Amino acid sequence: GMSKEDLISNLGTVARSGTTNFIKALSEGESNDVNMIGMFGVGFYSTFLVADRVSVASKSNDSDTQFIWESLNGEANFHVGPDPRGNSLGRGTEITLHLKEDSDEYLSPHKLKELIRHYSEFVTHPVSLRQIKTIQVPKEVSATEDEEPKEDGDEDDIEISDEEEEAEPEMEEVTTYEYEQINTDPAIWAREKDSIADDEYQEFFSVISKGDGGDAEDWTHFNAE
Repeated sequence: GMSKEDLISNLGTVARSGTTNFIKALSEGESNDVNMIGMFGVGFYSTFLVADRVSVASKSNDSDTQFIWESLNGEANFHVGPDPRGNSLGRGTEITLHLKEDSDEYLSPHKLKELIRHYSEFVTHPVSLRQIKTIQVPKEVSATEDEEPKEDGDEDDIEISDEEEEAEPEMEEVTTYEYEQINTDPAIWAREKDSIADDEYQEFFSVISKGDGGDAEDWTHFNAE
Protein backbone atom coordinates (compact mmCIF):
# COMPACT_ATOMS: atom_id res chain seq x y z
CA GLY A 1 0.00 0.00 0.00
CA MET A 2 0.92 3.67 -0.30
CA SER A 3 1.01 6.45 2.26
CA LYS A 4 -0.18 9.99 1.55
CA GLU A 5 3.35 10.97 0.55
CA ASP A 6 3.62 7.94 -1.75
CA LEU A 7 0.35 8.82 -3.51
CA ILE A 8 1.54 12.38 -4.11
CA SER A 9 4.98 11.24 -5.28
CA ASN A 10 3.91 8.31 -7.45
CA LEU A 11 0.69 9.70 -8.94
CA GLY A 12 0.65 13.43 -8.34
CA THR A 13 3.88 14.20 -10.15
CA VAL A 14 2.63 12.48 -13.29
CA ALA A 15 -0.68 14.30 -12.96
CA ARG A 16 1.03 17.68 -13.04
CA SER A 17 3.55 16.89 -15.77
CA GLY A 18 1.95 14.51 -18.21
CA THR A 19 -1.82 14.26 -18.10
CA THR A 20 -2.71 17.66 -19.57
CA ASN A 21 -0.29 17.24 -22.47
CA PHE A 22 -1.47 13.70 -23.05
CA ILE A 23 -5.16 14.64 -23.15
CA LYS A 24 -4.43 17.64 -25.36
CA ALA A 25 -2.42 15.61 -27.87
CA LEU A 26 -5.03 12.87 -27.87
CA SER A 27 -7.88 15.32 -28.58
CA GLU A 28 -5.92 17.05 -31.36
CA GLY A 29 -4.94 13.81 -33.06
CA GLU A 30 -6.77 12.39 -36.03
CA SER A 31 -7.55 9.23 -34.09
CA ASN A 32 -7.52 8.14 -30.47
CA ASP A 33 -4.37 6.06 -30.78
CA VAL A 34 -3.69 4.52 -27.38
CA ASN A 35 -0.06 3.94 -28.41
CA MET A 36 0.43 7.67 -27.77
CA ILE A 37 0.35 6.86 -24.06
CA GLY A 38 3.95 5.65 -24.22
CA MET A 39 5.11 9.00 -25.63
CA PHE A 40 4.23 10.72 -22.36
CA GLY A 41 5.11 7.90 -19.96
CA VAL A 42 1.71 8.03 -18.32
CA GLY A 43 0.52 4.43 -18.54
CA PHE A 44 -1.57 4.84 -15.40
CA TYR A 45 -3.39 7.77 -16.97
CA SER A 46 -4.62 5.64 -19.84
CA THR A 47 -7.52 5.04 -17.45
CA PHE A 48 -8.87 8.44 -18.49
CA LEU A 49 -9.53 7.06 -21.96
CA VAL A 50 -12.58 5.36 -20.46
CA ALA A 51 -13.14 7.17 -17.14
CA ASP A 52 -14.29 10.65 -16.14
CA ARG A 53 -12.85 10.24 -12.66
CA VAL A 54 -10.26 7.93 -11.12
CA SER A 55 -9.99 7.17 -7.40
CA VAL A 56 -7.06 5.37 -5.80
CA ALA A 57 -7.48 4.25 -2.19
CA SER A 58 -4.42 2.86 -0.43
CA LYS A 59 -3.39 1.72 3.04
CA SER A 60 0.28 1.48 3.93
CA ASN A 61 1.67 -0.60 6.76
CA ASP A 62 3.63 2.48 7.83
CA SER A 63 0.47 4.54 8.38
CA ASP A 64 -2.62 4.04 10.53
CA THR A 65 -4.75 6.03 8.08
CA GLN A 66 -6.11 4.93 4.72
CA PHE A 67 -5.82 7.70 2.13
CA ILE A 68 -7.62 8.29 -1.16
CA TRP A 69 -6.23 10.04 -4.24
CA GLU A 70 -8.63 11.39 -6.86
CA SER A 71 -8.36 13.24 -10.15
CA LEU A 72 -10.84 14.31 -12.83
CA ASN A 73 -10.38 13.71 -16.55
CA GLY A 74 -8.26 16.41 -18.19
CA GLU A 75 -7.43 18.29 -14.99
CA ALA A 76 -3.82 18.97 -14.06
CA ASN A 77 -4.57 18.87 -10.34
CA PHE A 78 -5.57 16.14 -7.90
CA HIS A 79 -6.94 15.68 -4.39
CA VAL A 80 -5.49 13.55 -1.58
CA GLY A 81 -6.95 13.04 1.88
CA PRO A 82 -8.07 10.51 4.46
CA ASP A 83 -10.54 8.00 3.06
CA PRO A 84 -13.99 8.76 4.56
CA ARG A 85 -14.72 5.01 4.53
CA GLY A 86 -11.97 4.43 7.08
CA ASN A 87 -9.62 1.46 6.91
CA SER A 88 -11.65 -0.69 4.52
CA LEU A 89 -8.62 -2.32 2.85
CA GLY A 90 -6.45 -3.42 5.76
CA ARG A 91 -3.51 -2.97 3.42
CA GLY A 92 -2.93 -2.66 -0.31
CA THR A 93 -4.35 -0.45 -3.05
CA GLU A 94 -7.74 -0.20 -4.74
CA ILE A 95 -8.26 1.63 -8.06
CA THR A 96 -11.79 2.69 -9.00
CA LEU A 97 -12.71 3.89 -12.49
CA HIS A 98 -15.84 6.03 -12.79
CA LEU A 99 -16.59 5.20 -16.42
CA LYS A 100 -17.74 7.59 -19.12
CA GLU A 101 -21.24 7.13 -20.49
CA ASP A 102 -19.90 5.76 -23.77
CA SER A 103 -17.58 3.25 -22.07
CA ASP A 104 -20.14 0.94 -20.48
CA GLU A 105 -18.86 -1.94 -22.64
CA TYR A 106 -16.08 -2.29 -20.08
CA LEU A 107 -18.67 -3.40 -17.54
CA SER A 108 -19.15 -6.60 -19.52
CA PRO A 109 -17.39 -9.64 -17.98
CA HIS A 110 -16.81 -10.95 -21.51
CA LYS A 111 -15.01 -7.74 -22.53
CA LEU A 112 -12.92 -7.73 -19.35
CA LYS A 113 -11.89 -11.35 -19.88
CA GLU A 114 -10.89 -10.54 -23.44
CA LEU A 115 -8.70 -7.62 -22.30
CA ILE A 116 -7.11 -9.56 -19.43
CA ARG A 117 -6.26 -12.52 -21.65
CA HIS A 118 -4.78 -10.26 -24.33
CA TYR A 119 -2.66 -8.00 -22.15
CA SER A 120 -1.89 -10.29 -19.19
CA GLU A 121 -1.40 -13.62 -20.93
CA PHE A 122 2.35 -13.51 -20.29
CA VAL A 123 2.15 -11.94 -16.83
CA THR A 124 3.08 -14.23 -13.95
CA HIS A 125 1.04 -12.25 -11.40
CA PRO A 126 -2.48 -13.74 -11.18
CA VAL A 127 -5.31 -11.53 -12.45
CA SER A 128 -8.77 -12.50 -11.20
CA LEU A 129 -12.24 -11.30 -12.13
CA ARG A 130 -15.14 -11.30 -9.70
CA GLN A 131 -18.00 -13.33 -11.13
CA ILE A 132 -21.63 -12.78 -10.18
CA LYS A 133 -23.69 -15.95 -10.47
CA THR A 134 -27.30 -16.80 -9.65
CA ILE A 135 -27.92 -20.38 -8.53
CA GLN A 136 -30.92 -22.37 -7.32
CA VAL A 137 -30.69 -23.76 -3.78
CA PRO A 138 -33.26 -25.46 -1.50
CA LYS A 139 -35.15 -22.90 0.49
CA GLU A 140 -34.47 -23.06 4.19
CA VAL A 141 -37.56 -23.84 6.25
CA SER A 142 -37.65 -22.75 9.86
CA ALA A 143 -38.60 -25.24 12.55
CA THR A 144 -41.82 -23.37 13.31
CA GLU A 145 -42.91 -23.49 9.65
CA ASP A 146 -42.00 -27.16 9.32
CA GLU A 147 -44.11 -28.28 12.28
CA GLU A 148 -47.84 -27.92 11.72
CA PRO A 149 -50.10 -27.87 14.79
CA LYS A 150 -51.77 -31.19 15.47
CA GLU A 151 -55.41 -31.55 16.39
CA ASP A 152 -56.73 -33.97 19.00
CA GLY A 153 -57.05 -37.48 17.69
CA ASP A 154 -54.50 -37.04 14.91
CA GLU A 155 -52.24 -39.65 16.45
CA ASP A 156 -54.80 -42.37 15.72
CA ASP A 157 -55.18 -41.39 12.06
CA ILE A 158 -51.48 -41.53 11.13
CA GLU A 159 -50.70 -44.05 8.41
CA ILE A 160 -47.13 -45.21 7.87
CA SER A 161 -46.08 -46.18 4.36
CA ASP A 162 -42.74 -47.72 3.39
CA GLU A 163 -43.05 -46.21 -0.07
CA GLU A 164 -43.82 -42.70 1.09
CA GLU A 165 -42.35 -40.24 -1.43
CA GLU A 166 -40.42 -37.27 -0.18
CA ALA A 167 -41.76 -33.93 -1.38
CA GLU A 168 -39.40 -31.93 -3.60
CA PRO A 169 -37.89 -29.04 -1.67
CA GLU A 170 -38.93 -25.53 -2.56
CA MET A 171 -36.12 -23.74 -4.43
CA GLU A 172 -34.99 -20.13 -4.31
CA GLU A 173 -32.48 -18.02 -6.23
CA VAL A 174 -29.31 -16.96 -4.45
CA THR A 175 -26.70 -14.55 -5.84
CA THR A 176 -23.10 -15.61 -5.23
CA TYR A 177 -19.79 -13.81 -5.75
CA GLU A 178 -16.56 -15.61 -6.50
CA TYR A 179 -13.20 -14.75 -8.06
CA GLU A 180 -11.98 -16.55 -11.17
CA GLN A 181 -8.33 -16.32 -12.26
CA ILE A 182 -8.27 -15.42 -15.95
CA ASN A 183 -4.59 -15.67 -16.88
CA THR A 184 -4.14 -19.29 -15.84
CA ASP A 185 -1.63 -20.23 -18.54
CA PRO A 186 2.02 -20.15 -17.36
CA ALA A 187 4.30 -17.52 -18.87
CA ILE A 188 5.91 -18.63 -22.12
CA TRP A 189 9.43 -18.38 -20.67
CA ALA A 190 8.45 -20.69 -17.80
CA ARG A 191 7.48 -23.52 -20.17
CA GLU A 192 9.56 -26.12 -21.95
CA LYS A 193 10.37 -24.96 -25.50
CA ASP A 194 9.22 -28.29 -26.97
CA SER A 195 5.69 -27.58 -25.71
CA ILE A 196 5.43 -24.15 -27.39
CA ALA A 197 4.08 -23.81 -30.92
CA ASP A 198 5.39 -21.26 -33.41
CA ASP A 199 2.07 -19.38 -33.27
CA GLU A 200 2.56 -18.86 -29.53
CA TYR A 201 6.01 -17.33 -30.09
CA GLN A 202 4.55 -15.01 -32.72
CA GLU A 203 1.72 -14.01 -30.41
CA PHE A 204 4.20 -13.28 -27.61
CA PHE A 205 6.28 -11.13 -29.99
CA SER A 206 3.14 -9.27 -31.06
CA VAL A 207 2.36 -8.44 -27.42
CA ILE A 208 5.82 -7.16 -26.47
CA SER A 209 6.16 -5.20 -29.74
CA LYS A 210 2.61 -3.80 -29.35
CA GLY A 211 1.75 -5.15 -32.78
CA ASP A 212 4.04 -2.72 -34.60
CA GLY A 213 6.85 -5.08 -35.47
CA GLY A 214 5.10 -7.50 -37.80
CA ASP A 215 6.07 -11.16 -37.45
CA ALA A 216 9.26 -12.26 -35.75
CA GLU A 217 11.88 -13.51 -38.20
CA ASP A 218 13.45 -15.93 -35.72
CA TRP A 219 13.77 -16.62 -32.00
CA THR A 220 15.94 -18.49 -29.51
CA HIS A 221 14.60 -20.21 -26.40
CA PHE A 222 17.06 -21.41 -23.76
CA ASN A 223 17.39 -21.87 -20.01
CA ALA A 224 20.30 -20.41 -18.06
CA GLU A 225 21.33 -20.54 -14.43
